[in-house]
Formats: sequence, structure tokens, C-alpha cells
Amino acid sequence: MNTYKLTLIAMLASLAIAGRMALAHFPNIQPVTAIIIIAGFWLGPSAGILIALLTTFVSNVLLGMGIWTIWQIIAWSIIGIIAGLLGKYWSKMPFWGLSIYGFISGLFFGVILSLTMRAAGQPFWAYYLAGLPMDINHAVSNTVFILALSPILGTLFQRYEKRNAISKVS
Repeated sequence: MNTYKLTLIAMLASLAIAGRMALAHFPNIQPVTAIIIIAGFWLGPSAGILIALLTTFVSNVLLGMGIWTIWQIIAWSIIGIIAGLLGKYWSKMPFWGLSIYGFISGLFFGVILSLTMRAAGQPFWAYYLAGLPMDINHAVSNTVFILALSPILGTLFQRYEKRNAISKVS
């Protein structure tokens, strides 16, 4: 990983943190998952993992740490890895395809976080069903954020990929 790519990852994590903080008062509507998906798609799986780790840790320092922090890192890392693999093996995927993946990722994230409560001794199904409206908010907001951010960030990634030889290998 070169300095440019690390700087880009740090800036994208900062954007995700700022978006999460700015929209913290809206129920489960935040751009973190969308940014992880877009960055993972363009920069590779390791970028998705690093952005997931940085964003979760820093934003949870400000919003509140708990057992869920580890599970958020795990869920967002898996989402970033899959996005990175999609970008590596299907680099011509259309924006709407990424949006569908974003919708599914929002629901997946909810399942993983519901498992947090199961691990803590709470009933999974009661927790999951109670949180389903929040998971749907997350899934829909991912779709909207990806549709809004993909053309902008995709153009920037394409432009800088040529200049700075960003590789999706890592």
C-alpha cells in the first residue's frame, strides 16, 4: 500500500465518520456502509476492512462503545471484503448493482448485530424482529447513498487510478 492509498483511505474514513456523526439523530440512516462498499469496490478488500475499522472505532469513541463495536467491525469488514471482491472480479458492475448489494448489506448488518444480543444471552428473534424497521432504514439509506455517491467517488477513483496506480490487489 502506498502513501496515496493510505491517505485516501483515511479521508474516506473521515467522510464516513463525519456522515455518521451528522446523521446520528436519524434512526439508522448514515453513509458508513455505502462508503465502505464504494471504497472496497474501487480500492480492494483491504481498504474496506481499514475503513470499517477506523470508522467504527473513532465514531464509537464519540457515540458510545460497547460489545456491539466488535460486531460492527466484523459486519462492516465482511461487507467491505465482499465489495472488494466484487470490484476485483466484476469491475464493470453498474451503480445500481452496487445499490442492490448495499440494500442486502443493510439487512445483513442487522442480522450480525442481532447475533450480538444472542451472544449476550438475549433472544435472537425478538431482538431481530424489533430491530427490523431500523434494518430496513439502513438498507434503504445504503441504496440512496450508493446511488448518490457512486458517480462522484467513482469518477474520482477512475481519475486518480490512472495518475497514482491504485491497485485492487490488496
